[in-house]
Amino acid sequence: MSGDGTVGKAMDVLDQVAAFGRPVRFGTLLEDSPFPKATLYRFLQTLTNQRLLAYDAELQTYSVGVRLVRLAHAAWKQTSLAPLARAHLDALSHKIGLTVHLAQLDHGQVLYIDKRNAAQPVEMFSEAGKIGPAYCTGVGKAILAHLPPVEQARVMEQQSFHRFTAATLDTPQALGDELRNIVARGHAYDREEHEPGIICIAVPILSSRGQVLGGLSITGATRQTDYTKLDALVPDLTATASAIAADAEAWRFPVHLTQTPPLEQQKA
Repeated sequence: MSGDGTVGKAMDVLDQVAAFGRPVRFGTLLEDSPFPKATLYRFLQTLTNQRLLAYDAELQTYSVGVRLVRLAHAAWKQTSLAPLARAHLDALSHKIGLTVHLAQLDHGQVLYIDKRNAAQPVEMFSEAGKIGPAYCTGVGKAILAHLPPVEQARVMEQQSFHRFTAATLDTPQALGDELRNIVARGHAYDREEHEPGIICIAVPILSSRGQVLGGLSITGATRQTDYTKLDALVPDLTATASAIAADAEAWRFPVHLTQTPPLEQQKA
């Protein structure tokens, strides 16, 4: 439960409704809620009045409201690499014919923010908007490897180290060794660590100052590709990541344009 008072508790209720991914009835919410019946109802009413939730009187269900969708869309456009990277992803996907993922780090996990399917699509976990583990995905490891040491240590503590497959790196020590290897060679692999039969190669998207903006990967099934073929795509992958990073930096206002001028300049 959130420790941020009334607002934090209301956000917990909002998160609970959104997590269902479908309209949900009050009784279902109450079963898993830490709040008493009257408190939960009050929060739901407030969120509905603010149009962050929508209530269907006929079905007696709550769902995500139009105001929340609009806020989410605005946040997506302002903070996500997806709009800037779209043309680059299209070009890379068209050239290589395999699945391309664009991701950013979100609270220690990987948030897939865009995806281009392969010419011959393969069913896999990842979809735009989904959260995945950072420690056993190529794009997650590429991001983790290039974080500053203090931040990397913090994010490492957030990993669950659940063993998805026999290849999953399931200890901090094993992952730490892997991250050092990734920095040395410049790219990361997913060696069927998250899903059996799915492999990928990934690179970080770095600003000119080395800040990690996100990660980019090329993914395929083992029946489609192998590591030798993926290695041959590293130049295309790296060039695309650099192009996305350049566009991201150009999009942001330079610091000198956003700072308030000194008082003497304002008087001039």
